[in-house]
Amino acid sequence: MPNVPLIVFTDLDATLLDHETYDWQPAKPVLDRLTDANVPVILTSSKTAAEITQLRDAMGLSACPAICENGAGLVPPGQGALPSPDAYRRLRRILDSLPVGLRDDYTGFGDMDVDGVAEATGLPRAEAALAAQRAFTEPGLWRGDTAELTAFLSALAAHGVSAREGGRFLTLGFGRRKVDAMKEVLTRYGNPPSIALGDAPNDQEMIEAATHGVIIPNPHRAPLPPLDGEAEGRVVREQTAGPAGWAQAVSALADRYL
Repeated sequence: MPNVPLIVFTDLDATLLDHETYDWQPAKPVLDRLTDANVPVILTSSKTAAEITQLRDAMGLSACPAICENGAGLVPPGQGALPSPDAYRRLRRILDSLPVGLRDDYTGFGDMDVDGVAEATGLPRAEAALAAQRAFTEPGLWRGDTAELTAFLSALAAHGVSAREGGRFLTLGFGRRKVDAMKEVLTRYGNPPSIALGDAPNDQEMIEAATHGVIIPNPHRAPLPPLDGEAEGRVVREQTAGPAGWAQAVSALADRYL
């Protein structure tokens, strides 16, 4: 990978994408500025490789790698093949092996048809079909109480499966996080200064690990707790939600490097 002046890692839903509409156009001028300045923008999301590739192309970021399924996989630049779904198939076998009383409170994407995924996500049907193309992790909806959730997570942990809350869903996987994939990408680029932006608990480690972390407010969820680096100003809280807030924060930080 070539040396670059700066690298940006960004969550998508409720960060670079509007929480309700999934629109990213308010951030387009800043994205274009970064591309012109040879600054990679690494889309870092719970979304699948199939979803993220389409968004990456639409945003003009196809020359950049991307991080899919909460850090479980990397999507190479360009039109590469989609990852093998072997890890996802193993995860589904583990989920379906749980006792019925625990299993029934969790409805994963693999338990839904495309119309169900569309309803759960608010995505159009064609985009929901891409969201259903899992390779590593399983997002789902939890309907049980706190005690039942504790038992559910304990049963999964016995099989090496962990869960992360992000946006609307409880996502199951084998433990690789966004920050793990972020560090791998940083190494490939020679560890330049970095900006990381997100709104949810599954973004916390990524935000804390960056040179500059930005918490994007999401009025649809409780705010993140104080993060490492926030007291000294290395991590900041943007006041404007969604792509407009993203653009303000990234533009101000990029001014230090470009």
